[in-house]
Amino acid sequence: MRATILHADLDSFFASVEQRDDPRLRGRPVIVGAGVVLAASYEAKAFGVRTAMGGRQARRLCPRAVVVPPRMEAYSEASKAVFRVFEDVTPLVEGLSIDEAFLDVRGLERLAGPPETIARRLRKRVLDQVGLPITVGIARTKFLAKVASAVAKPDGLLVVPPDGELRFLHPLPVEALWGVGRVTAAKLHERGIRTVGQVATLDERVLVWMLGRAAGRHLHALAHNRDPRAVRTGRRRRSIGSQRALGRRPRSMEEIDATVVAIVDRLARRLRKGRRACRTVTLRLRFSDFTRATRSHTLPQATTETRELLAAARGLLAEATPLIRAQGLTLVGLSLTNLVDGDRIQLALPLEPSLSPLDAALDEVRERYGADAITRGVLLGRSQGVVMPVLPD
Repeated sequence: MRATILHADLDSFFASVEQRDDPRLRGRPVIVGAGVVLAASYEAKAFGVRTAMGGRQARRLCPRAVVVPPRMEAYSEASKAVFRVFEDVTPLVEGLSIDEAFLDVRGLERLAGPPETIARRLRKRVLDQVGLPITVGIARTKFLAKVASAVAKPDGLLVVPPDGELRFLHPLPVEALWGVGRVTAAKLHERGIRTVGQVATLDERVLVWMLGRAAGRHLHALAHNRDPRAVRTGRRRRSIGSQRALGRRPRSMEEIDATVVAIVDRLARRLRKGRRACRTVTLRLRFSDFTRATRSHTLPQATTETRELLAAARGLLAEATPLIRAQGLTLVGLSLTNLVDGDRIQLALPLEPSLSPLDAALDEVRERYGADAITRGVLLGRSQGVVMPVLPD
């Protein structure tokens, strides 16, 4: 087995695009987004600025930072240009987001050289053709390639040879494992488990007892670098989601409802454009004390209608209203899951979901004149927040 999987990850993507397009920003701390930090350059990160941090806190940490408004169209164009480079290197490209992807370069050695040579050439092409720095990790598995790129940042290249995988992996903190967030890390730390190597010494049954069946088995496999997943192309999303950070200012339920309307409107449009239908609506909330709550509702049958999806989301919001009033809300998000592909809808349902005349009219106007050409009355005069660019559905 050879290390032929590349994980390519653009460095501080939004901030790097800003520094590329404005030479005055190069080498200076840059923050993208004023109310909430959408991205920070490595110069700003050195002061402790992080993505999703409040803008006021970020400016306190780094008073000399240059704050710039986001330019989503520029980021989307840069992403497309980078993916064109990826796809010119190998047909096996699996996009994870607009700024990172897995590439499988097995079988290309005679034509393009060993994986490390291919990665060096890829990094140079992205820098020369798109003007952006990119970090690449190379390993035998997708998991380890992603870990390698995280260790190599910024603007680096790291190869993990098959005979050195566990020597590289085991000294890393448990947070390096996919799926270990703040809560899981705290559970492991409470028991004195701080490195991947310590996780690897535990019996799988112990991890299952500590973390639950799915999480325990998952972490046990990753701690031994067992990850059989191949790089897959053309895979459709299992969910479509969006969220909006609200900041620390108290928000009325009317404001929160308007935010939910904007998110549902946007997600339903993406759903229809991708020729998919949805059965389950999930509401995600984050409160002022950093606790979180999730509520889900499954519809009797899959739908593409904004009206039905909004009714489900509003029902979930109503259930959570007491929590919101008591704890204050700093983030609201929605995801649509249990998706049915357009070519399978008729097999899954008695009838194909119909497109309401209102949705059809709105979609046609927006397709012809742009997303901002028409909006819902409840959103007039209200900021809908930043719409993050995403990979095609």
